Amino acid sequence: MNKIFQTDRRKFLKGVGTAVALPFLDSSVTRSAFGASAAGQPVRLGFFFIPNGVNLEHWTPKQAGFNYELPKTLQSLQHLKNDINVITGLTHDKGRANGDGAGDHARSAGVFLTAAQPLKSEGAEIRAGQSADQRAAEILGKMTRFPSIELGTEGGRPFGKCDSGYSCAYSNNISWKNETTPMSKITNPREVFERLFGDGTKREKTENAERRKRYKKSILDFVLEDSRQLNKALPTSDQRKLDEYLTAVREIELRLEKAEQDYASHQEFLRHYNQPEGVPDQYEDHVRLLGDMMILAFQTDSTRVCSFMLANAGSNRSYRTIGVREGHHSLSHHQSNQDKLEKIQLIDQHHVHLFSYILDRMKATPDGDSNLLHNSLLVFGSSISDGNRHNNENLPLVTAGHAGGRLVNGRHIMYPEETPMANLLVSMLNAAGVDDPYFGDSTGPLRNFIS
Repeated sequence: MNKIFQTDRRKFLKGVGTAVALPFLDSSVTRSAFGASAAGQPVRLGFFFIPNGVNLEHWTPKQAGFNYELPKTLQSLQHLKNDINVITGLTHDKGRANGDGAGDHARSAGVFLTAAQPLKSEGAEIRAGQSADQRAAEILGKMTRFPSIELGTEGGRPFGKCDSGYSCAYSNNISWKNETTPMSKITNPREVFERLFGDGTKREKTENAERRKRYKKSILDFVLEDSRQLNKALPTSDQRKLDEYLTAVREIELRLEKAEQDYASHQEFLRHYNQPEGVPDQYEDHVRLLGDMMILAFQTDSTRVCSFMLANAGSNRSYRTIGVREGHHSLSHHQSNQDKLEKIQLIDQHHVHLFSYILDRMKATPDGDSNLLHNSLLVFGSSISDGNRHNNENLPLVTAGHAGGRLVNGRHIMYPEETPMANLLVSMLNAAGVDDPYFGDSTGPLRNFIS
């Protein structure tokens, strides 16, 4: 008989090749698994990157402080206004050429979380700096199953030339374990799922996955008896939470299966576009599915750190589902053409809408006495302001979550020109319990941000 087991203070339902981590429940059965105390839940950190800059006219609020109006592009966050801050005025100086010439897009990804000048190189010698997410993983990862999770919708080579003499390693990654080692992101939702819920030897995990596929079984079928036993020992409120969690896991499984069925129906077409099995046909479904698995990872304390590239730096993806057939990067060189600017705004709005979906799901996810969004701190934005100018000041940024109650939200916070974005990264690290006074080219934590 399988048994509920505990490893490194975390609780799982375990079957052969399977480990379903439990969410935080009110009863003592799982409270200790999270290291939770009267001080509250751990703070999760999320870092979301969008490429090519934005249409600033429709991104930037006209008023500062609490009494501001969300502009057109950010309207899908209106119902979450008290859960977010719009940040303007921050700069990534190390995203500028600083004597290195062209290559703004590669630098924008390389600098986003490192605040370090990327070495201009397309060969084996690459160098940026440790990224903020990996600094957090270095400290917080000791308390979780996975130090961090890196997600993205586009793959790409870790070598070769991608942007004016810069290695593709810069364009395709925002997460760096150290100054010479980028962290490859996962783009296939099935791979993320198997990573979160697989256990045992490689052979056991592979056989379990194959068995589920062959017999059309759910991963929950392999822990069904244990979940029933646990359910009997829980109070009614926790039974409901456990049921909602397991339902969410199953719903994600069904969406993965649909993506794989769609792939089987359109194999030749999708292979032509280098789309792997398991990746949904539609970009929107891809982002939502990855976002939901990030939420499961946070909810079960499998990790407290996630980076998410909604697209690679310089991405020329088209967005036909919203009526934009031209490539994003091509449009970003708009030269003040109003038609192009309007299409850029539609893309920006679409990205923000997908981010709001993730925030809604986090807010609806119980976490201790509050919800997952309350106990998280996320940043969403770009390290290029205007794609036509390729400038790196006044970056378009939104933060979300309350960091467990340490953050005052509902503001448009305007900082003086040339305030380093690295100051925001320091503040995020500090909020999660990483007590670094400086990071990258920071001058300290961001003023008036964390209470």
